[in-house]
Amino acid sequence: MSTSDQRWFHPRGDLARAGWESVVDATTPGWQHTGIRVADLADGEHLTLDERGVERIVVPLAGSFHVMHRHFPGEWETRLHGRASVFDGPTDVLYLPAGTTAEIRGHGRVAIAEAPTSEARHWQYITASDTLVELRGAGRSSRQVHNFGTPQSIDAARLIVCEVITPAENWSSYPPHKHDEHVPGHESRLEEIYYFETAPVAGSDASAETSFGMFSTYSSPAGEIDINAMVHTGDIALVPYGYHGPAVAAPGYDLYYLNVMAGPDPEREWLITDDPAHAWVRDTWTGQSVDERLPYTNDKEGDR
Repeated sequence: MSTSDQRWFHPRGDLARAGWESVVDATTPGWQHTGIRVADLADGEHLTLDERGVERIVVPLAGSFHVMHRHFPGEWETRLHGRASVFDGPTDVLYLPAGTTAEIRGHGRVAIAEAPTSEARHWQYITASDTLVELRGAGRSSRQVHNFGTPQSIDAARLIVCEVITPAENWSSYPPHKHDEHVPGHESRLEEIYYFETAPVAGSDASAETSFGMFSTYSSPAGEIDINAMVHTGDIALVPYGYHGPAVAAPGYDLYYLNVMAGPDPEREWLITDDPAHAWVRDTWTGQSVDERLPYTNDKEGDR
């Protein structure tokens, strides 16, 4: 891995904090609008979320969880049925508005997407079957996007969250694009977190520890940034500005990433601008088929 500014790329464990494998929040240097927490839970353990000045989405990465959440006008317990892994299709998720405290119990791996805000919304439970699944791109640019936390899916104050599965040998976050200027109707200012996982393709005897993908960012007029990284499960890239992509799944290994976005613009919009040097690539998808390996599905879901 090489990067000109190691503020923006963090290998697994580099952001560890008291009970959490990784934490990105307002105390992270150069960071303002988004956050993420990642942890592994064993039976009998629990995680506490007690900061009231943020909204959150609880995302099971692997396993199942119970979330006790407290906010006006009372207290609720929501079961998240989850999934076997991030490569087993969409999961159910839970949106918790600002002003909420919560306790999470269960067994597995969980991520909490966050955005600071004082604007309160209603809590929302999104089932796996209700998640908007998008097959984006075509050919070797085919990928699967789960839009459970986008503006068309939930009523949040600031948060925009989705996850992307890229089958082995495919490219995603491509063409490279940016969202670091406020251009009404064309581009929005959004800070972005990439949380990565990788795994050998189904049926492979390869070790999960050897699996990897690649990720790149580079400068735009809004700021200088340079990440060219081999990514593994648990790694986190921070994108405050600049063109980002591609994210590439190496042959033999599938790639997953969770995107957490929010910004200072008055509207909660996800508008991007492609790098003009590579925007033409989108036109080459016309007439190509979507990768036949997609979609990856999740049959694990029951009553809340």
